[in-house]
Amino acid sequence: MVDEQKILLKEIEQFLAAKDTERLGELLRQQRTSDIAEIVELFSPEDCRLIFNSLGKPEAAEVFEKVDEATRAELFDLFDDDELVDLISELDPDDAADVLAELDQEESLEVLESLDSDDAEQIKELMVYSEDSAGGIMDPTVLSVDENASVSEVIQRIRAAEVDEDFYSVFVVDKNERFLGDVRIRLLITCPAETHISTLIDTDALFVNVDADQEEVRNIFKKNDLMVAPVLDKQQKLVGRITADRVIEVAEEEAAEDMFAMAGTDAAELETFSVFNAARVRMTWLLPCLAGTAVTALVGFFFRGLFFSEGQLHVFFVAVLFSPMIAAISGNAGLQTSAIVVCGLATGDLAALRMGQVFMREVRIALLIALCCGVIGGSICSFLPSFFANHSSDANAVDASSTESESLSSVSSTKSGILSATENRLEPKEQFRLAIAFGIAMFSAIMISTSLGLSLPFLFRQIGLDPAISSGPLVTTANDSISVAIYLLLTLLMT
Repeated sequence: MVDEQKILLKEIEQFLAAKDTERLGELLRQQRTSDIAEIVELFSPEDCRLIFNSLGKPEAAEVFEKVDEATRAELFDLFDDDELVDLISELDPDDAADVLAELDQEESLEVLESLDSDDAEQIKELMVYSEDSAGGIMDPTVLSVDENASVSEVIQRIRAAEVDEDFYSVFVVDKNERFLGDVRIRLLITCPAETHISTLIDTDALFVNVDADQEEVRNIFKKNDLMVAPVLDKQQKLVGRITADRVIEVAEEEAAEDMFAMAGTDAAELETFSVFNAARVRMTWLLPCLAGTAVTALVGFFFRGLFFSEGQLHVFFVAVLFSPMIAAISGNAGLQTSAIVVCGLATGDLAALRMGQVFMREVRIALLIALCCGVIGGSICSFLPSFFANHSSDANAVDASSTESESLSSVSSTKSGILSATENRLEPKEQFRLAIAFGIAMFSAIMISTSLGLSLPFLFRQIGLDPAISSGPLVTTANDSISVAIYLLLTLLMT
């Protein structure tokens, strides 16, 4: 498949270079619009103009809707108002609403005013809803029948309907347009023509509320293997439908949003090709992180003063060398926990929604990890200072012996340096206490970080924020400051 795409791309490049729009059009008409959309994203605006000129209006509209937001932003500038209206008029109302939402309000209104009044009205109704809600992703074109109709009447209604989409069931409503249930197409085909439709209604048919979050809609489809679901308003009236292909798009969007949030950025950086826009979006997240790391530095300076006043400055210098280990391990442990919880919340897993049950599981895991890392880290901390201190002493001794032939002042200076280094070496008791402090601090930092990774996703979800933010750099930076403060405090108390 990749080789075929490369061949197609090469052929398109040749036709574009020759300005041969006729042969280019013949080639593109043989391709899927999704493949053309991927190729359009690789070309300059001038080449895109030739590609769109070679396509029919329906195909051009599909390609326009399927390209990524950054490419579409360039195409907005490429097309004049009339061309833009022609393209959007070919789209389904839900897709048209999504595209117009990317324009500023003034331009969007201008396009709507130029559209057919019926189409414009449908699009306006969809744009009222949040783009992340069921109303924002639904298709308002829906086939419904009255509960008093017969099977033959329903079939005639289906034949007469101008519905350009596949459908798997017919929605049944009462005289007030309230949803009663659905009837499978299979039953309409197999039942006698005079059968009353009310006897075939599945009253347990699943539906979604128009204000439901798209993540909730995705989970309903996933758990119930749905192909289509009706969308109801607050009065239980049928206002649209959502199909499985739209839900697949939603799942991809939600996954991408979570990945961006966990990485400390935002999908907004992909709305244009501007590197300045991408840098601005990323710096919005990185500047607070920079402030957070400055807090960690302030913690270090604060404890440096305390160690100095206790005459333990040499202990502080050694302890600081191990602080990145504490921060990194505890931060990663918390990240592992928050990632598990965030994924569970995103998929609607009932087990993930019960904080008490998740807490018992994750705390037991954290205890084992904290114990292992504390023991191993403490062992490393007890070994490394003495190893390098002995190595340094041997090197100083060699340097001292090599200077015997030098002047007396130089010999005295060297001996003074050796004595100073010896005085600053950790005593065995200090080294042992440092290792114990490190082990306890590692254990404590992992437990605290895990607790934050467990509780913050639930807290963020409760207050309406994306739980994935709890796995982002802001929280991990806070973990660093907390873990380093715990470590230095325990080291000061125990040494």
